Amino acid sequence: MPIVVVTGAATPLGRRVLARFAATTGTRVVAVDEISADLKRTTEGADALVHLGDADDAREVFEAAGAAAVEQVVVASTASVYGGWPDNSVPLTEEAPIRPNPGFDYATHHAEAERLAAEHREAHPGVRVAVLRFAPVLVPGEETWESRTLASPPALRADDAVPPAQFLHVEDAASAVEHAVTAALDGTFNVAPDGFVAGETARALAGGGISIPVPDRLGRSLARLAWRLGLGSVTPTAEPYRTQPWVVANDRFRATGWRPAYSNEEALVATRKGSWWRELSPKRRQEVALAVSGAGLVAVGAALVVLVRGARRRRATR
Repeated sequence: MPIVVVTGAATPLGRRVLARFAATTGTRVVAVDEISADLKRTTEGADALVHLGDADDAREVFEAAGAAAVEQVVVASTASVYGGWPDNSVPLTEEAPIRPNPGFDYATHHAEAERLAAEHREAHPGVRVAVLRFAPVLVPGEETWESRTLASPPALRADDAVPPAQFLHVEDAASAVEHAVTAALDGTFNVAPDGFVAGETARALAGGGISIPVPDRLGRSLARLAWRLGLGSVTPTAEPYRTQPWVVANDRFRATGWRPAYSNEEALVATRKGSWWRELSPKRRQEVALAVSGAGLVAVGAALVVLVRGARRRRATR
């Protein structure tokens, strides 16, 4: 009977992966919630080790896999390792360079985990190591950093900050993990729905409210100011992921036999909660948008005053 050890078993993705393997006859699953010194002992005799936990634990995971001579390792990564850059191809393939935006720990830590995965493959010839670069994963009924940021339009945004977007339903992410194990995959794979959606379409489906375009430099300054004041939901280091393209192609993974069950639109709509904005009629939305746009201009002016005064104070103290 094949034995599969799954770390990060208590996460939304981990719970669904466990359920899928539990429904598969002839497979024994060992759930690991937190990484500890016992992982090496837990992994002994396992046929596969699936790491769905914190990227910072990757070194301990690969050490355990090596010590137990596990023949297959599957690591959950993220498409954010490509970075949000204006010169990114649309979509990105696995051949694109890894260049996460500086300071965004979520992406940089996963990039380091991928480096360790490559080292493990080189140090253990014959071992299969599958790295799955997930598009932003959305979970119905649960809040994630993706749903708080990428799936929610900012109140103020740069004029051209409407990049295409992708959203992966957590059930599709779970099926991808199961497929990587059962198909004994080796290599790096983008995992995403077919295609992507236009930024404006994603904003409309999100139904989170009104997004007012402002000049690019002002938009970045206001985002930093909002974060410092505790009013923003996105750190300045993560802002490029909302303003620049980083959608991926799933052709390589589809070629192995995997198919997504949900489209980008279905994944996004399935995770959105009802809101007063979505209940309004189109005419009423337009009226409210016009009113708030006027108020937004006033807010922009006030923010500019704050920024200018702050700059003057800094110059005066030098």
